[in-house]
Amino acid sequence: MIYNYSHGVISSEAFERRLDQAMASKNHQEIFNLAADLDKTTDSEFTSQKERQFNVNYAASDIDETETIVNILGGSSRSGQWTVPREIRIITIFGGADIDFTDAIFTTPNVTIKTLCLFGGTDISVPEDINVISKAFCILGGIDNSAPSIASRQAPTITIEGLVLFGGLDIKIKRTIKEKFVAFANQMKTMFNSRV
Repeated sequence: MIYNYSHGVISSEAFERRLDQAMASKNHQEIFNLAADLDKTTDSEFTSQKERQFNVNYAASDIDETETIVNILGGSSRSGQWTVPREIRIITIFGGADIDFTDAIFTTPNVTIKTLCLFGGTDISVPEDINVISKAFCILGGIDNSAPSIASRQAPTITIEGLVLFGGLDIKIKRTIKEKFVAFANQMKTMFNSRV
């Protein structure tokens, strides 16, 4: 569907309608039927762009095994393309930390985040295809985990451990798979239309 939309075969309305139906369906035949009238061939550039967009970024790296982030009466944020170590330690005291794994490059399939949050907050954003296990506990605070616990066996697993005291830990999905599909489809449409 994305290939046909990006090449102007179907409209954006038809693409979004079919995508909504595909995301709602649990029947393989129904999903297949949604694209039965469309051309199934793709070119190599489209295929490589798709793999780059939807595969988890893994890379071998000489990065340190542990990274420590300390925020006292302040805050920090980590986002974009960054290399994820095996263990991340986050200490927030009257401060905050925002960690975004959306475009992160993983060096290992298992990442541990150890957090100590005192009178502060930690926000962790993950893509929908990452596994998240929360073992953190709180005292007079809050932990909100809306990330998937089992997304994929092949995806990296982030385990969050630690203590939240008079603070908050928010674990959320940054962008749903549908949003990724739509963004990728629009990116491909722009790329192919600029060549015409």
